[in-house]
Amino acid sequence: MFAYATLVISDGYRVYFKCENQMSSPEAETAADSFRHTSVLLHGAIDALVQDASGVYLDGTFGRGGHSRLILEHLEPHGRLIALDRDPEAIKAGQQVSDQRFQLVQRDFARLGEVAREQGVHGRLSGVLLDVGVSSPQLDDPSRGFSFMRDGPLDMRMDPTRGESAAEFLARASEAEIARVFKTYGEERFAKRLARAVVDRRSKQPVTHTLDLAEILKTAHPAWEKGRHPATKAFQGLRIFLNGELEQLDAALDEALEALAPGGHLVVISFHSLEDRRVKRFIRYHVRGDTHLPRGVPVRDDQLNRRLEAVGKSQRPSAVEIADNPRARSAVMRVARKRA
Repeated sequence: MFAYATLVISDGYRVYFKCENQMSSPEAETAADSFRHTSVLLHGAIDALVQDASGVYLDGTFGRGGHSRLILEHLEPHGRLIALDRDPEAIKAGQQVSDQRFQLVQRDFARLGEVAREQGVHGRLSGVLLDVGVSSPQLDDPSRGFSFMRDGPLDMRMDPTRGESAAEFLARASEAEIARVFKTYGEERFAKRLARAVVDRRSKQPVTHTLDLAEILKTAHPAWEKGRHPATKAFQGLRIFLNGELEQLDAALDEALEALAPGGHLVVISFHSLEDRRVKRFIRYHVRGDTHLPRGVPVRDDQLNRRLEAVGKSQRPSAVEIADNPRARSAVMRVARKRA
């Protein structure tokens, strides 16, 4: 018998609810916890993930702990959960979890293999969960600079202590660079026009706040989509680019495959097509194995180096979940199992 391991990843935004005026527990007294959340595809993800209640699991995106807490509920006393996050606010929230089976590490999920080695569990993980994207607490906190609906400093960094802020990038990048970010990472078809508007504006006054940028993009955008703010795609592109989210995802998938135990599951929840295409392509590649061999070369099936098995079809949130949490509507979950 072998233990099953699971990896979960989510497309687009991780979804959370904001609790406007409630302080229902002591930990809610902190600013970091003033934004409540409900994780997307919560029960489906954990049902796919936890196949061995005494195994070792890794939650690569702790966020505010929705998935991690449910994983712990499914584990026996000898089970273990390691959680990662690069956001200092998420680390603060995770310090409220008091469970000897739980360990929280401030690290981005692209380095999950490094953490697994440090903890002596590399190649022995019973599950890896990755919920990709930005969380509602990050979106709803104006000081983080992710949202075009709330005014705040134009930052957008998952870890505000590292890298370049959105304001710094927009102040120094060329028009062509800005357009590339809007188009490549935001899939904005009017990227050149929007980039030109940003550069024209910064020649008169720096662009330093979210609502300021949102208004520039709104004014310049020639074709608004019904029900969608015209700044949506450009903001998404900036965030993904600044945080290296697609590169992080590619690295995390590779690291998870190596860190999982034979028979382990990979579960991925993503929130937009750029992420989901990568997850789908990764699973398909490792399900097929070494298909690059010349046609006609005699190869046994066991020589193809097939490393994954797809588990079921992709899953999406139910109509009830979407009604309760509209940000869940674009979520896609994919599951695969590491071959023995």
